[in-house]
Amino acid sequence: MDFWKENKTHIYWNPYFGGFMLGLLLIATFYITGRGLGATGGTKSAVITTVDKVAPGYAKESSYYSKYYDEEKNPMNNWLVFETIGMIAGAFLSGALSGRVKFRVQHPPHISSNKRLIYASIGGLLFGFGSQFARGCTSGAALSGSAVLSLGGFITMAGIFGTAYIVAYFFRKMWIN
Repeated sequence: MDFWKENKTHIYWNPYFGGFMLGLLLIATFYITGRGLGATGGTKSAVITTVDKVAPGYAKESSYYSKYYDEEKNPMNNWLVFETIGMIAGAFLSGALSGRVKFRVQHPPHISSNKRLIYASIGGLLFGFGSQFARGCTSGAALSGSAVLSLGGFITMAGIFGTAYIVAYFFRKMWIN
């Protein structure tokens, strides 16, 4: 197992190649499934299944969860679940093959690991709620929408990246000593 211990720091794929491959994947997804990519669908299926297992009565009576609950159909039997699992497995495999798999918390010197995990959790929850309000995540709304030349997709893409660029200005000092 010396392969995993080799020093392979800073071995990254070309980002243009990654973008090209993402484009091919998006075309294949439209051709095979008739719709674009979307990462929040898999997460939603996992949440629905979890709520159904923990509180089945609530899941059946809830106006939100009941529309996804079906006795004959399991929400986890959805191609978006497999897409999400594939993304996680692919990210792990990529990191493992390049020697970058480390279980650590990256944070600036003035923020503790616990505080960083709390901030990341809050950000993840806000992203999850936001994607539900927007009826999709960035990949579903922006990438897939732009791929079919939807004006809404281009507006979403501009809003996402424009807002991120502006907000990053105010948070950049969190990472500077």
